[in-house]
Amino acid sequence: MDLLKEAESALCSANEPGAEVPNGAAGHYLLGLIYRYTDRKRGAIHHFKQALSADPLLWAAYEELCALGSAEEAAAVFGEAAAVCIHKQYLPNGFSPQNSDMSSEDQNLNSARRSMDDVSPRQLKQMLGNNARDVAGSYHGTTASSRGSGQPLNGGSSQLSLYNTPSPVATQLSGAAPPPPCRNLQPNGPNLSTLGADSSPRSTVNSTIQAPRRKFVDEGKLRKISGRLFSDSGLRRSTRLAGEAATNATTIATSVAGNGASNSSKYLGSSKPSSVALRAVSIRKGHSWASENSDEGVRNEVTDDSRFNPTLANCSCPSGDNRTFDQDGASMPVAGPVLTSAKVLTGTAEVLGLLRLFGEAYRLSCMYRCQDALDIYSRLPHRHYNTGWVLSQVGKAYFELVDYMEADQAFNLARRTSPYSLEGMDIYSTVLYHLKEDMKLSYLAQELIATDRLAPQSWCAMGNCYSLQKDHETALKNFQRAVQQDSKFAYAHTLCGHEYVSLEDYENGIRCYQTALRVDARHYNAWYGLGMVYLRQEKFEFSEHHFHMAFEINPCSSVIMSYLGIALHALKRSEEALMMMERAILADRKNPLPMYQKANILMSLEMLDEALEVLEELKEYAPRESSVYALMGKIYKSQNMHAQAMLHFGLALDLKPSATDVATIKAEMEKLHIPDEIEDFL
Repeated sequence: MDLLKEAESALCSANEPGAEVPNGAAGHYLLGLIYRYTDRKRGAIHHFKQALSADPLLWAAYEELCALGSAEEAAAVFGEAAAVCIHKQYLPNGFSPQNSDMSSEDQNLNSARRSMDDVSPRQLKQMLGNNARDVAGSYHGTTASSRGSGQPLNGGSSQLSLYNTPSPVATQLSGAAPPPPCRNLQPNGPNLSTLGADSSPRSTVNSTIQAPRRKFVDEGKLRKISGRLFSDSGLRRSTRLAGEAATNATTIATSVAGNGASNSSKYLGSSKPSSVALRAVSIRKGHSWASENSDEGVRNEVTDDSRFNPTLANCSCPSGDNRTFDQDGASMPVAGPVLTSAKVLTGTAEVLGLLRLFGEAYRLSCMYRCQDALDIYSRLPHRHYNTGWVLSQVGKAYFELVDYMEADQAFNLARRTSPYSLEGMDIYSTVLYHLKEDMKLSYLAQELIATDRLAPQSWCAMGNCYSLQKDHETALKNFQRAVQQDSKFAYAHTLCGHEYVSLEDYENGIRCYQTALRVDARHYNAWYGLGMVYLRQEKFEFSEHHFHMAFEINPCSSVIMSYLGIALHALKRSEEALMMMERAILADRKNPLPMYQKANILMSLEMLDEALEVLEELKEYAPRESSVYALMGKIYKSQNMHAQAMLHFGLALDLKPSATDVATIKAEMEKLHIPDEIEDFL
């Protein structure tokens, strides 16, 4: 809603200036965004770093730091400190043998888990199968009393379902609801004993079947949807719950646990519970064994022993069905936490290794060291390189290197990999604009509009399409539409400025560029655009300042160096201009602009032979550039080599220059002919 002041006051109360930011890393990230959008860069950097220190896997915070140009090297951010932080979050507290505060029950359970380390996967599967058969045989009878007293049916298999993904095929066959995502589970949550003591089973059942709210559904639609979902089962459930309320605590606990599945099936729109009492789950390659109890949608949940694994304290699973397996009344813990600890250790190393590559490449891209970034992206594994996000970043890097053909190929692959992702599509449309691929650009714009009409990238592509057709007014309307969709999309403001400049409306162009810089002070395209406007207006000091600002942000751009050299030459600082042109040539030898401007500067310094050498070399790179031959004609004229001058002026006219250049070249040719005619007459 763009109410940044209210958002800041909600996160940081004015009455408690030293209070802790709510929600940890997420709160610091939001505060960083608020500080960034209100032009408080130092505070934004502080909060983004705080977010990363609290949660090293919060990639969005590192992206923002890169965009601000203040990110540390990825090896430092995603290094050993990040690994320790992740281990503290996900590894069980009771797993460390140095924990002296561990209770005797915890020690017994951990010793039993360690003893299961030597058991083969086949033996574990057999034991789990025996447990499942015992549960299936005594589910409706013998286990009711144990469940009523709040004791779990076994010691540890409830941990298993949290780390092994259920098979989607088996879930569909059973007709039961799949396990919900684990978020925000309260530690030491309610178990069966607390359910049995509760005198209101309706609240317990409702908390079990409550579904997470969809993001784009408003309250009115949500009530209508809920009414449709529960219209066929509300009366029967109310009658059943009213009858159950008259029973004792043990019966209540049994009924709640037994009816959890039917409530789940009704939530899915099914009026009959599944007839499958127990199903085995096929585990993907890499998992040694798993089993899942699914009697009428029953899910294995975490018991009151969540202190054994602090990960469970960060998960939210419905706590109405706290049932586990039991074998002859003795707990038989499985080696789930042991395997999970190994997975956390290896998984942390793998994820942080990937993030170091991603982060360093992205940081270098934001610093416009694009070739270095491409080298790092090329070191990614094949399955990670060929993803939409990476290919889009590769396309952006080639775009900044002015290698539009390679950028086109990278973006094309990204579109095939992720056809509905809009990441980098605004840059892709600009690539096609520079390649003058009007058909491909038109097709891309239509596809993006069909995918998401509310995305600024879609309207930027449409605006580039019209700009390529020289319809600048319609292009401007499309760019303004992109600004309406997202006022913080800096590139859309810059494109509006380009169109205003094409329409020679310099005042509005300057305003659009300045707005883009208010959104993103490191958006070098806007600094470049302001420099071009002031260069056309012959305000060379302003032009040099803005080109220099763009050069500080992107020191690798040959184009920016070239125009900075032009501004310096206009300010009679020819030596500095010549040095800048040399740097521009080294940055990109395929760019003809700095070589041409270097020859122009050398000509103004009356270094005519050196200028001709540069132009002869330039003819190899740009053989059909009329301005090269025109400048060579001027140099030959200055050396009184009229025949050579006339030849090069004629070649320049044959290459069909612009109307302004044609008039200039003909004027120079007329000056050549007049002395020749006088000499012949004499």
